[in-house]
Amino acid sequence: MEFKNILVEQKENIAVITINRPTKLNALNKSTIEELHEAFKNLDANTKVKVIIITGSGEKAFVAGADISEFANYTVEKGQELARIGQELLFDFVQNLSTPVIAAINGFALGGGLELAMASHFRVASTNAKMGLPEVSLGVIPGYGGTQRLPQLVGKGKAMEMIMTAGMISAEEAKDWGLVNYVVEQEELLPFCKKIAGKIIRNSSVAIAAAIKSINANFNNAVNGFDIEIEQFGKSFGTNDFKEGTTAFLEKRKPNFE
Repeated sequence: MEFKNILVEQKENIAVITINRPTKLNALNKSTIEELHEAFKNLDANTKVKVIIITGSGEKAFVAGADISEFANYTVEKGQELARIGQELLFDFVQNLSTPVIAAINGFALGGGLELAMASHFRVASTNAKMGLPEVSLGVIPGYGGTQRLPQLVGKGKAMEMIMTAGMISAEEAKDWGLVNYVVEQEELLPFCKKIAGKIIRNSSVAIAAAIKSINANFNNAVNGFDIEIEQFGKSFGTNDFKEGTTAFLEKRKPNFE
């Protein structure tokens, strides 16, 4: 598929998706969300891809929000549809992807940009990154999961403050609050994320997918996360990766996962 708004690069077991709308500070519009959905879906289906890194082009922005010009005149019904479809296509889709997704936040991550980063499995920021959910300054609220995922990551009080003030926090503040795992210089951002990815790809992709499903279940009120963990733990015993991992351990060698 030809993409107009994103770049996709795959090298060995690591894929990098770059949102490439520099004149719009990589803002998310409907076509970009659709392209991202296709890219994530295709990479997740590619058994050679073990880790996906998502980032923005340039040095200013990861994603500086949604493209406001697209929905400024929406009705109540169209607004709800926008949020529902966006969550299904991208934000919930990324959170539940079986392939690990690392957000490399290279600049402004605002509104939908921060929501995309939070939907990723974890985050690394450059020192110049700024993060926030400024939607209430436009008379609206975060609609791509921001009111749900931000409290899960930073706690209810901090999330309330960030959303109510519509303010931005620095990369170091984000690290202190648990919103990002690491802060590095911008030139080191992708190499650092690839280094973490290198550690991930040594392990069982089957087991990692099961772990993602189990961890996500803890934040779903409709299911019992402990039950999902028990189920996924048991299923692991029937996989070739479990046989290889335990055999390699007993034979005192490194495992060779499929």
